[in-house]
This record gives sequence, structure tokens and C-alpha cells, in this order.
Amino acid sequence: MALSASDLPTMYSLLANSLSGDESVRKPAESALSQSESRPGFCSCLMEIITAKDLVSQVDVRLMASVYFKNSINRYWRNRRDYSGITNEEKIHLRQKLLSHLREENYQIAQMLAVLISKIARIDYPKEWPDLISVLAQQLQSADILTSHRIFMILFRILKELSTKRLTSDQKNYAEISSHFFDYSWHLWQSDVQTILHGFSALSQSLSSGPSEKHHDDLYLTCERWLLCLKIIRQLIISGFPSDSKSLQEIRPVKEVSPVLLSAIQSFLPYCETSLIYLSFQEQHTKFSNFVKRACVKLMKVLVAIQGRHPYSFGDKCVLVPVMDFCLIKITDPEPDVISFEHFLIQCMVMVKSILECKDYKPSLTGRVMNDNGITLEQMKKSVSNSVVGILSTLLPSERIVRLCNILIRRYFVLTTRDLEEWYHNPESFHHEQDMVQWTEKLRPCAEALYIVLFENHSQLLGPIVVSILQEAMNGCPTSVTEITPGLLLKDAAYSAAGYVYYELSNYLSFNNWFNNALSRELINDHPNMRILHRKVALILGQWVSEIKDDTKRAVYFALVRLLREKDLAVRLAACRSLCSLIEDANFSEKYFSDLLPICWDSCFNLVEEVQEFDSKVQVLNLISVLLAHVKEVVPFADKLVHFFQTVWEESSGESLLQIQLLIALRNFVTALGYQSPICYSMLLPILQKGIDINNPDELNLLEDSMLLWEATLSHAPSMVPQLLGYFPCLLEIMERSFDHLQVAVSIIEGYIILGGTEFLNMHTSSVAKLLDIIVGNVNDRGLISTLPVIELLIQCFPLEVPPLISSTLQKLVAICLSGDEGDPSKTTVKASSAAILARILVMNTNYLAQLTSEPSLALVLHKTGLPTEENILLCLVDVWLEKVDGVTSIQRKTFGLALSIILTLRLPQVLDKLDQILSVCTSVILGETEDLTEGESSGDNMSSSGPQTDDSLPTKEIRRRQIKYSDPINQLSLENSVRENLQTCAALHGESFNAAIARMHPAAFSQLKQALKMV
Repeated sequence: MALSASDLPTMYSLLANSLSGDESVRKPAESALSQSESRPGFCSCLMEIITAKDLVSQVDVRLMASVYFKNSINRYWRNRRDYSGITNEEKIHLRQKLLSHLREENYQIAQMLAVLISKIARIDYPKEWPDLISVLAQQLQSADILTSHRIFMILFRILKELSTKRLTSDQKNYAEISSHFFDYSWHLWQSDVQTILHGFSALSQSLSSGPSEKHHDDLYLTCERWLLCLKIIRQLIISGFPSDSKSLQEIRPVKEVSPVLLSAIQSFLPYCETSLIYLSFQEQHTKFSNFVKRACVKLMKVLVAIQGRHPYSFGDKCVLVPVMDFCLIKITDPEPDVISFEHFLIQCMVMVKSILECKDYKPSLTGRVMNDNGITLEQMKKSVSNSVVGILSTLLPSERIVRLCNILIRRYFVLTTRDLEEWYHNPESFHHEQDMVQWTEKLRPCAEALYIVLFENHSQLLGPIVVSILQEAMNGCPTSVTEITPGLLLKDAAYSAAGYVYYELSNYLSFNNWFNNALSRELINDHPNMRILHRKVALILGQWVSEIKDDTKRAVYFALVRLLREKDLAVRLAACRSLCSLIEDANFSEKYFSDLLPICWDSCFNLVEEVQEFDSKVQVLNLISVLLAHVKEVVPFADKLVHFFQTVWEESSGESLLQIQLLIALRNFVTALGYQSPICYSMLLPILQKGIDINNPDELNLLEDSMLLWEATLSHAPSMVPQLLGYFPCLLEIMERSFDHLQVAVSIIEGYIILGGTEFLNMHTSSVAKLLDIIVGNVNDRGLISTLPVIELLIQCFPLEVPPLISSTLQKLVAICLSGDEGDPSKTTVKASSAAILARILVMNTNYLAQLTSEPSLALVLHKTGLPTEENILLCLVDVWLEKVDGVTSIQRKTFGLALSIILTLRLPQVLDKLDQILSVCTSVILGETEDLTEGESSGDNMSSSGPQTDDSLPTKEIRRRQIKYSDPINQLSLENSVRENLQTCAALHGESFNAAIARMHPAAFSQLKQALKMV
């Protein structure tokens, strides 16, 4: 039933009650509103409440109404099959009502109304709401400042929403809006900037008897409208035109707008100064002062965005030259007030970095696409690139590049007093902030990012310069210094500069000499203030890892382990990170590190206890995990590691992200222990049990890594233990819920088969059967390819016991074999593997396969899958074996051959029709058997006829798997004898018909048969 005006009081009460802190009042109101959402008239009632003049003061209720309105648009504005949505009549009414209420005084409500209009515009514009933009533009002509501000707020939201639509027709509509609306927005923006600057000038010159408060409010609204207009202009230029790097078409607004934006920045910046006249302006007009700073930063961000979207148009000398020159001047020679204006300086650096690393300003290596004039796009791009390169070379002569490099290092890399205070009060937070802060958020990381790009572009010029700065800094600050002097801070900055560009700088600086003559000596001085250089040395050793030669490795390892024991946490965490890099390096040398292991382990254990922050604990755990994965001497430290993991796991309760890192480290621990892994079971198995319990509250976060740990535990276990055996039903519960972890689950099943043997099968028969039945038939071909080898392994190990237990699964495999593979490689592999399993059953449990193929339940399965049930299923399988014999492994080929030889003993006349093909396949397998069985299997195992190869470094599971594979009964059977004997049986069964079939064989094929059976 539709809602009407009479329901407004009820709706208002429900909205008011939904804001109540009393749950007994709030819950019924929320429920009633939820039930009303789909009723016609609901949005109209909300609109009346939002716009009601007598409810202007009830901002919270109106806001709640706008939230419900927005949700209703998302859910019901589009017509759906199951629900007709909001009626067209109500939509028309709502659109008209929204456009009639543009002068909303409350800012929050106005924002929500803008969002509502933009959400509807995304769906209805231009087909159902063609006059939206024109109506708003018309309203602008006669609007006061408040109304025009609200309209621009709406327009910005609309343009932002429409810019995300990707259909060609939508992008064409957007381009039309841009072409029609850009000029108006741009002229208004230019007019507003003059109004704002004039107003600021008046304010700064008549501070004692300034304009009225009303004038201030109007001026501030103009400022806010101007910012909205700037956002719209940005949106129109960025989204209203295709990128000129693809179209190679000049974007006129870029050349028109960019210089004016730069001029606006230059006009606003003086109001950031602390000279007498501007200082008074800042003190008495805080909101305008804050606006100026926001405006300068926003203007620079818009220029950065334009350059990124339209690099070629921006590369014109009338744009690139003044913008680049301005930014470089502000970076190298900023006014005193600009130095403290960090957010603006950051954007200047972002702009310079963006230009220097822009790939469109570098020679193109793309293909040749011709335009109508016969000039390739590559040539056009090269022409533009060369032009920009010329401009940049003029803007950045060698002297200016060297000066910029010097200033970045000497001014912006240097730690500030605030940095040192932060470090002193909280070294952990300081360390992580340096590592994790976004480079565009803080000045020093931004300067570092710019320096790296500058050096990469001019490494030959700057390499000697950086080395000279480094040498100067080292000479000016001896290693014996104890005070935090400018010289010490410059040395730290120079070390940073050398660390960031290690790859290119290695051509100009010998790491061995640097380490032996300077870096190692820094560590001798234990004064607390030396933590600054100690931390930097630790980081450098990780950055220069590729340049550390064998004769220096021992000293570097020793230095980092020593730093791992310092008092300052920032130094220790830096050493921790660098140790990870060195140990993970392909050239890591354990022989130089082994005697440091006891100290390294103890240092890690102590560090985990001392740090407080999550990121610190993760970093130390990562080092422990890396150590476990790369060093061999783990067993002597096993007891300490067991105690450590036990303690940290208990202390990390509820911190699932930390526990994930622990599970990764535990997996490496188990792998490192190998067959001695049971020494950690007292700690490991309870942790594992919790991780694989799907009822565990942290299951969603821990399950994946817990299953990987489970797999590793089985792979390295020397024997099955009762606790581990008892965990298997958990795998069934996991697979019943989803197949997200199927690959690992299959490996776990294989581990239980290999390790648990008969004991496992007897205890978990029903679970195994149910698990395989869940997987087969419900996973895709990729999942089946992973699962089928395990089924084959299970049947190989238990050929008499298993087939009857998994009959439902086997019936599905029969259906797979009898269905077509449509030339799909995955389906072909699945079909071949399924056929090999059924062939193995025929060879090792002949009576059961005959029983399986004759069961009524199989006919029902085939009928459900749309397969014919009238034909002899066993003969259909013969066709599959004949077809797939060339696409399987050597052991499966032999299995096919043995199965086909058994078929010769059937009392079926159709066997004689296939006799030629059967004997041809058997002959081929026999003749190629010796060669095939000496080749490695597709899994990568090398198995020779002399026996299974063992390797002490292999996991226990892998060794046993190879042993099982070598002892496969198929290997022991002689296909030659089987064919010879079964041919005699076939001859006895069919008499003259058999002789006739043999006579029909091609002489060459018959000759090969006799050769294979040694009948010649």
C-alpha cells in the first residue's frame, strides 16, 4: 500500500525514534522503516521531511531521512525483475522536488542532496532526465551566492558520478557536457578569483574597521564556491577528454587553464607570509588564512593531475616552463614562510618528480601505427618527446641539477628537531613511520622520492657529486663525535642519499672500502647519540646487499647481529629488516653466519618481548621465519624455539594478523626440523588443532596458513601419531563449507594415505568416502586434475578395500569417461586420468569393476548426466582407453595395456571387432615399456629400474611416496605375459571367429605383435 501525506507524522516519528539511544525504541523504528522502504511513496515522504520549512532546525532527523532516501535510490530506483521499483510518476515528482530545493542553508543537508541528485543522474541522465544540466545552468544565471554554491556542489557530484561510467555512449555524453559547461565554469572561476583577491586585499588593509560579518560570510561562500568550481574544472579536463598520450590531440583547456592556475597560486602565496601586514590578516581571519593554504595545495594538485592525464599538452613550453621553473624555485629558494608550508612544498616536489619520470617524455619503443598523413604515431610521439626533452634540458642545465641534488640532500634529508624528539619518545613508531608513510604525505620522504628519480635520470652527472657530498660529510664528522651536531646530521643525510641509489652509485663507490673505512668504524662508538648513524648503517647494509662480496660478508653479518643487540629499538628494528634482506639474498653464505646464530636467536627472542607495536612483532617474526627457511642448523636451538613459539602464541590471542605470521614461521620451523619435527609436537599440534577448527572465531583469518602448516607437518612426520590422525575429520568439515583450499586439502589427503596407511583407512573410512564424493562432481576440471592422482594412489595402496567404499565417486568417474571432452585440454586430462583409475581397478580388482558397471545406480547417474545407458559400459570404457593411451604417463599406459588385455577374456563378440586396436595398443606399450619406465614421470620424479632413489634432504612424505610408486603392483606385472595368456583364452572362447579377426590384422602390425610377444 502506498504512503501518502497522511503518513508524514508517522514517518517523522519513526525517523526520530531511529536516532534514539534506547535500543527498545530504536530497533522497532528501524524495523518499521526497513519494511516501508519498498512501499510506493516512501521516498516522497522522506523528501517532504527533508525540505519541510518547519523542520529546518531538526537537522538530525532530516539527515537520517536523506540517508534512507539514498539507500532507497541504490535499491529501488532501477526497475528489477522481482520488483518494479519506484514508479515513474514518483520519480518525476522527486526529480522536480530536488531541483526546486537548491537553496538549502544547512551544509550537511546540502551535501546529502547533492549526493542524491548525483545518484539519480547516474541512472537517469540523459534519457529520463535530459534537462538536468540545463536547468542547473539556467538557475546559476540568477542565483545568489548561497544558491550558486549549492548548485556547484551538485554539479561537482554529478560530474564525478558520471565520470565513472565507461560505456562509449556515456563517455560521449560526458564529453558533450565538458564542451558546453567548461567555458561558463572557467569564466566564473576567473571572476571569483579576482573577487577573492580583492576581498583579501581589502581585509588586510582595513583590519581595524573591517567589513561587516555578512560581507565575511559572503566572501567565504565565494571562496568555497571557487574551490568547487576548481574541482569541476579539474573533473572536466581530466574526464571530459581522452588522454592526449593516446589520442595525440592537443587539449586546448590545458594550455588555457594551467598558466592561470599558476598565477592564482602566486597571488595567494603572499597571504601565507608572516610579514606585518599579512601576519595580522592571518591572526584576525583564521578561516581565510586556512582557505589560502588549502587553495594553494589544491591548485598544485590540479596541475599535477592535468600533467598526469595530458602530458603532451602540458609539455607545451607556455605551460611546462613556468610551472616547472616555479616548482624548482620553491624547492631550492623558498621564501621563509614557504619552507614551513610543507604540504605545498610536497606538491611542488610531486610535480617535478612527475615530469622527470613521465614515460611520455622519453623515447617510445611501441609499434608503428599510421595516421591518415602517413606519419606513424611513434614518430609523432617522438617529436613531442624531443620537444619536451629540449625544454627540460634548458630548464635543468647541469648546474641546476647539481644544485637541486645538493639542496635535497643537505636541506630536506636532514632530520629535524621534531624528528629527533619523536624518535626519542617513541623509537618504534619513528622506525615504522619512516618505513610505511606514503611518500606524498611528508616532506622528507617526498624529497627522497624526487632525489631517486633525479639521480636515475642523471646518474653520470650526480654519481661523483653524491660521492663528494658523502666524503665531505664523513670528513666533517669524525666517528668519535658524541654530540648531535649539524655535521652528524649531514652525515646521516649523506648516508641516506648513498643508500637510496645503491645500484647506480656502485659504479662510483666501492662498498668494501666504504664499509671497512667508514661504516664499520661508526659502530665502534657506543654513545647513545650515535643511534642516528647506527640506524642508518643498518639500513645501508640491507640496501647494498648485492654489492657485499665474500671477503666482507662475515664482517657485515657480525655488524648487523651486533646492531640487533643495541639499546635503541629503532636501530634494532632496522638491523632486523636488513638481516632479512641479507639472509634471503641468493648469495647468502651460511658458513660465515653459523657461529652468529645463537646470538641472533637470543636477540630475536628478546626483541619480540621488548617491542610493543604489532608491526614490530611482525618484523621480528619475519626475520625468525627467514632464518628458519635459510639456515640448516636449527635442531640445536629447537627447545628455545619451541618455548618462544609457545609463549608468543599465547600472548597473541585475538591478534589474528600476528598469529598468521606465527603460523608461517612455524611452517618453516617444521620444514627445517625435517624428520625430527616431532620434538615440537607438544607445542605445534594444539596450535594446529585450533587453526583448522572451523568453529574457531579467528578461523576466517587463520585457516589458510593453518592448512599449509598441517600439510608441512604431514610431509615431514616420520610416522603417524594419534593426535594427528584424529584431526582428519576437520578436513571434511572444511571441504563441506568451501573448496577454497582444495589444492592444499588434496596434498593433506595424500599425506594421510602415505603416512597413515591401513590404520588411517580403518579409522576414517566414511570420512574419506564422503570427502571424495563431495569433491568429485562439484569442483571444476582444474580441481579434478589435482584430486584424481590421490584417488589413484588410494586405490594403488588398497586395491581390494577402497573401490567398494568409494563406489559413488567411481560412478562419477565413469560418467566423466563416457562424456565428451570437446577438445578442451583440461577436460581431456580429466577424462584420461579418470580412465586410468578405472583401468587400474580392472587390473587389480577385476570382479569389482564388472560389478560397478552393472549396478542400476550407475545407470541412474548416467541418465542424470544425459548419457546413453543401453550400451555395454565396459566396452565404452575400452573405447576411451584406446583413445587416451597416448596422452598419459608411462605407468598409466601400461595400466591401459593390462586392462585391454583383460578385456580379451570377455565372452563378448564385440571384443573381436576391437581386437586389432587392442593388440596394436598392447604392442606399442610393450615395445616402448623399457624406454618409458626409465624416463621421469611428469611429476618430476626420477625412478630407475634399480629401485627408488632416496635423498636425506627430501621430506619424509616424498621419500615414502617414491617408495610406494616404485612398489606399484603394475610395475611387477608383465604386460607381455598377460597379452600372451589372454590371447590364448580369447582364441579358446571365440574359435574360428578369433582366427578370422587375427587374419584381418595388417601384416606389419601382426609382425610387431609377434616381436613384442617374442613369438618370432
